[in-house]
Amino acid sequence: MRQIELLSPAKNIECGLAAINHGADAVYIGASKFGARLAAGNSVQDIAELAIYAHKFNARVYAAVNTILSDEELEEAQKLIWQLYEAGTDALIIQDMGILQLDLPPISLHASTQSDNRTVEKVQFLEKAGFSQVVLARELNLEQIKNISTQTSVPLEFFVHGALCVSYSGQCYISEALAGRSANKGECAQYCRLPYDLLDANNEVVIKNKHLLSLKDLNLSEHLSELLEAGVSSFKIEGRLKEADYVKNITAFYRQKLDAALEGSTQYQKSSSGKTTIFFTPNPEKSFHRGSTSYFLKGRNEGITSFDTPKSTGEYIGKVKEVGRNFLRLDTSETLNNGDGLCFVNNHRDFSGFRLNRAEGATIYPAEMPHVKQGTDIYRNYDIDFDKQLNKKSAERKIEIEVHFSETEKGFLLELTDEDNNRVSFPCESKKEAAQQEQKALDTIRTQLSKLGNTDFVATKIELDLKFAYFIPSSSLADWRRLAVEQLEQMRSSLYKPDTKKIEPTIHPYPETELTYLGNVHNKHAEAFYKQHGVTEIQPSFETQAVENVPLMFTRHCLKYSLGGCAKYKTDAESFIFSTEPYYLQYKDTKLELKFDCANCQMLVAKSHVGKILE
Repeated sequence: MRQIELLSPAKNIECGLAAINHGADAVYIGASKFGARLAAGNSVQDIAELAIYAHKFNARVYAAVNTILSDEELEEAQKLIWQLYEAGTDALIIQDMGILQLDLPPISLHASTQSDNRTVEKVQFLEKAGFSQVVLARELNLEQIKNISTQTSVPLEFFVHGALCVSYSGQCYISEALAGRSANKGECAQYCRLPYDLLDANNEVVIKNKHLLSLKDLNLSEHLSELLEAGVSSFKIEGRLKEADYVKNITAFYRQKLDAALEGSTQYQKSSSGKTTIFFTPNPEKSFHRGSTSYFLKGRNEGITSFDTPKSTGEYIGKVKEVGRNFLRLDTSETLNNGDGLCFVNNHRDFSGFRLNRAEGATIYPAEMPHVKQGTDIYRNYDIDFDKQLNKKSAERKIEIEVHFSETEKGFLLELTDEDNNRVSFPCESKKEAAQQEQKALDTIRTQLSKLGNTDFVATKIELDLKFAYFIPSSSLADWRRLAVEQLEQMRSSLYKPDTKKIEPTIHPYPETELTYLGNVHNKHAEAFYKQHGVTEIQPSFETQAVENVPLMFTRHCLKYSLGGCAKYKTDAESFIFSTEPYYLQYKDTKLELKFDCANCQMLVAKSHVGKILE
């Protein structure tokens, strides 16, 4: 059966522990350096603690070391990788192929989405190079994923939820070009979330002050079964900069969805152990999101952009029914609470929000009265009651065991068998004394042997195999139970083995013989790797030597399509504003030129005017 994992993000150890408790089969977390989220680094000690906890449930910990590395950083990176391996890390997520030339421990490598994995040929190459898992590009559709999976055997990882980079990952250089902050070094300045004016060839403003490169957030929760059938084995949640409440809610939501998709399957099974009990009702609309999109999973569609705001829109709760002097009456069935945060899009299509001072049913009294009209859609982007639920104990994860208690010549035998078929037998030497109250004695034995509350286990079955009902002191039963549980814990710990893999040098050909700046070759080891695999011409990375007059962003999001000017998909394209190309995006003194590569159905963004963003 194919092992299926739910992979959750961890900003820090708190988020990592929350992810495991709320049902993650694996967690990915940034190491102390060299992660594509520079602000989400963690010490080796914290990662070691997380790994110890995760491994109790046969869950795994992946460390992100997925920036490109300079020659000066390679030795430090090698040292860090060995430390991560010794700390119990199960795999490294990397994009820099120079790492494969280092002296590596026998640790599994996962090819980051930053390495631009969108073709059969690229995934086949990575598989032959020794990668144990490949993170596919977010832009792929179901047919493309299936095409890759049927021609490879390496496990495929795919994002199913969270923020979307507008550019193909690893192929965005706009932050480096304009601010000296490389996305490939984990320092993205997020130019895609800024408001822009759209200018035509005559420098006339066509659209003013809109977030024209900002996308909604991904939500593929209704497509998990289709993704399973297409060949996805790892379902990845984005969010290494998100806090613990986001991790709890979204992980719990996808745990329930994925369990439903796996139920009764003879093809797939969950890759970790333990049953998670959720003490709240997960709802992704109550965590940070910019609206939801399935992106390109089912092909190009109009619902991928978030032009009005890059902020969290929250959940739709209803319309404004009446506007009073200091109150609003809403047409809503939702329960609102004092302290909730509400938001709306005003007449200028700007995003605005306010906090509730008091709520009386559908009548609300804002702390400061907003400028809002009757009929306006209202959203809640902060639910104070939901937040309180997440701040309490919101989930519990337990490994199911069966308890068998029988008698022996010298006393009794306590046997524990966990859900992974690990079994321990603990002999309990004791005198046998017939109980005067038989039922009470049997109930006492069952009760004491089931008291596993402070452990990682829960008893789903207790079987007593006794000739008579015996009186056994509760203290003795508790001691036997404790010692047997410790024995089972030690067994599980000793049996856990990471999927180690020693990377051996390979010489199979890379799909291309030439690499431009798009290859992100940033060090001599990476250059040697590609030459070893048949690449004859190699340009250095954009970060090493900025290349003039080249695209800085490659995106399947296309403004021609989104604004109704695509000749392929729109019948009225000829009458649309894009007939006067070229078009530009402008923010303050930064001007970007748009180029439309219709043959490959993508939009390119290039620097038109040298300038920095003004703070």
